[in-house]
Amino acid sequence: MRTTKGAVLYRFNEPVVVEELRLDPPKVGEVLVRVAVAGVCHSDLHVANGQIPFIPLPTVLGHEGAGIVEEIGPGVTTVKPGDHVLLLWRTPCGRCHYCAVGRPALCEQAMRLRASGLMTDGTTRLRRNGQQIYHFNLCSCMAEHCIMPEQSVMPIAPEVPLEVAAVIGCAVITGVGAVINRAHVREGSSVAVFGTGGIGLSAVMGAVLANATRIIAVDVKQNKLEFARQFGATDLVNAAERDAVEAIREVTGGRGADYAFECIGVPKVMEQAFDATCNGGTTVVIGLTKPGTTMSVPTVPLVFQERALLGAVYGSARLWTDLPWLIDLYRAGKLPVDRLITHRYRLEEINTAFAALEAGEVARAVLAMG
Repeated sequence: MRTTKGAVLYRFNEPVVVEELRLDPPKVGEVLVRVAVAGVCHSDLHVANGQIPFIPLPTVLGHEGAGIVEEIGPGVTTVKPGDHVLLLWRTPCGRCHYCAVGRPALCEQAMRLRASGLMTDGTTRLRRNGQQIYHFNLCSCMAEHCIMPEQSVMPIAPEVPLEVAAVIGCAVITGVGAVINRAHVREGSSVAVFGTGGIGLSAVMGAVLANATRIIAVDVKQNKLEFARQFGATDLVNAAERDAVEAIREVTGGRGADYAFECIGVPKVMEQAFDATCNGGTTVVIGLTKPGTTMSVPTVPLVFQERALLGAVYGSARLWTDLPWLIDLYRAGKLPVDRLITHRYRLEEINTAFAALEAGEVARAVLAMG
């Protein structure tokens, strides 16, 4: 019987517990990964603090990760022990309606599995004293090991740092993908990014890739705005000191930004992002909120000024195309993902890492296993 350490959430709004768990071997079509790095993402924090309350508990958190294949189950052919892999937390089935029409980020099967906390056969591989422990996003990589379906692990070159691969697999694809895939930002346009954490900074990098002329970063913390400048922001707006909408209109000749991205999940900020766009502008909401949360937008500019309001999940990504592309950009020196990682913690320090994330002290933090 194999055991592994994992970060278990037993109850919302309580500290995560790192403890030894029983880990069953991989079944047909499954892969056992020795996790090297897990990103500390707001989505995990939102689960821990109860903002995303529909996740079954207890669960091992973690969905942004990378590691090395240690064992494969029967029938696995695309990876072998020793392979370096990036973990995919929302793997499309390739057969449902949304996969068929080219919107794999909306895959119906992936959404059902995410809500169930179970593997594809309807069971889990994790237990503690006989109690079933659920899998978060079919991943649960805030642990020394995780078991995932074969199609949820992407082989990568061993030269790619595993911490870089991990962050590309969630924060970077979410932010860059929202800019490139969802909004289709035009060259020479102006872009406003509200919230400059890991996803917001990735949106800034996406705007750089899209050759936006003006990239306006908005936050209430000056240290995070300075991060944004390092990644290509041309203008910084401290929303704790001045009205963000007025500031954006001021630097765009009174018109407003061509595109605005809300990256923190606050309805008031979503409304500000919409108000800050120009006639014909596009607002993209990336940030997560509690179920049932609403925002309000004025209908007259929506119609008569032809503004667009969009949502984006997982960067609207085609994972097996977009993730290798982002890795290639990193290797070519065009996507400075390594500079996005500002803090590193041990698995046992997960609650400290969450506190730093909530306090806005980090750009992106990772847990380094072992």
